[in-house]
Amino acid sequence: MDKELKIFNSLSSKKELFKPLVKNNVGIYVCGPTVYSNVHLGNCRTFISFDLIYRYFKHLGYKIKYVRNITDVGHLENDQDDGEDRISKKAKAENIDPMQVAQKYTIDFHKVLEKFNTIPPDIEPTATGHIPEQIMQIKKILENGFAYEVNGSVYFDVLKFNKSNDYGKLSNRDIEELIHNTRILDGQTDKKNPQDFALWKKADPQHIMKWESPWSIGFPGWHLECTAMSTKYLGNQFDIHGGGMDLKFPHHECEIAQSEAITGKEPVKFWIHSNMLTFNGKKMSKSTGNNILPEEIFSGKNKKFSKSYSPEVLRFFILQAHYRSILDLSEKALAASEKGYNKLISAIKKLPGIIPSKEKGDFNEKDWVKRSYDSMNDDFNSPILISELFNAVKFINSVINEKQKMNLSQWSVLNKMIPIFINDLLGIKTAEKQTSNLDSKLIKTIELLIDVRSRARKNKDFEYSDEIRNKLFEIGISLNDDGDKTTYSIE
Repeated sequence: MDKELKIFNSLSSKKELFKPLVKNNVGIYVCGPTVYSNVHLGNCRTFISFDLIYRYFKHLGYKIKYVRNITDVGHLENDQDDGEDRISKKAKAENIDPMQVAQKYTIDFHKVLEKFNTIPPDIEPTATGHIPEQIMQIKKILENGFAYEVNGSVYFDVLKFNKSNDYGKLSNRDIEELIHNTRILDGQTDKKNPQDFALWKKADPQHIMKWESPWSIGFPGWHLECTAMSTKYLGNQFDIHGGGMDLKFPHHECEIAQSEAITGKEPVKFWIHSNMLTFNGKKMSKSTGNNILPEEIFSGKNKKFSKSYSPEVLRFFILQAHYRSILDLSEKALAASEKGYNKLISAIKKLPGIIPSKEKGDFNEKDWVKRSYDSMNDDFNSPILISELFNAVKFINSVINEKQKMNLSQWSVLNKMIPIFINDLLGIKTAEKQTSNLDSKLIKTIELLIDVRSRARKNKDFEYSDEIRNKLFEIGISLNDDGDKTTYSIE
């Protein structure tokens, strides 16, 4: 099945057949949050999207190493090379240590993602825990001639790199156009060119988070952190690097440049980017008030919505859109998702209670399974998978309303595959509670009927024992008597 998997590669801007660098192994790196505030919904959408991707690779049987970092230093305001570290700024505002800020919001991040039923990464490194690795990489970039040191700070030389490489290939930006459209800002006078970015910044005396280095007491550049952590745990070349669309430039573009400056090789085979989440048709923004936190939606304690919505409904809403599409959050959209979610769960609750018939309804279960897998193999298309689930719901409800029949094959396939698609792949945990005991309940029911039939035979009530055997046979369950022992088989 994995041979059919196609993934949209941001680097080539097209879908490509996935083939891992190492057979049956997948290395995934996803840029994690900068932990200076409560995690916002846009970030949550990214991590839910990659949870879907992780789950599907796991379902296909790959051995996965999933790395997602925590940025706890070096991410300056407005993503510039100059300014104040976001975590340090929050520490000053709250009058606490920067590491207290990082810990506080890392815990919040984990709690929220747990409510969304995301699987934790295999490795979750922090930027502050990898300062030596970053210093070593800066030394290598300097040694290879793609960086320069000025007044204790080290900058990546974009123009020199671009002479022998292709800076801008991920975001399709032309370096000459970038130069033309960039003005020189105060504080950038140490740079040879405005496009150059910091690998190491000399810290001002008032800067809180700083370390010793060969160049100065300072702190690493934001872009370098991910290069150091991804290559340490996944190697100089790995399968998938992901993150939000907003990270494509400059962050991911700079990551590529740094890695190629060190090794001379492209670091990543597939670049995957999730699109943004808007709110009532506008970009989410704290400054304009067009913003809402996940916990405010779960609790209903907000002025934006008339009621609360569960994490399951919110996750379902997010997966109803393809990860590369812009998704707009609104009360109308959430209410519609809640209605669809409840319809889905209601149908799968009733499915185990349906008694299979010998007649076959108008539903091709094998084609349905194939179409469902085809959707996931087409760049993890969760909306199409969900639409296929509703095709199954339509059939289930028609059987419940006695408009169609469902034979044992249809019943068995739906009972087996619906939990896999809803719980294992989409990560909707409620489905597991509804369907996890189906097989054991069916077995216990058959064993109970065999016991009742055995008692009837001992009492020489052969008419009743034959009736039980014949009724079971009609729905595809055959009883085989061997002396005093009875076994069964399901067709």
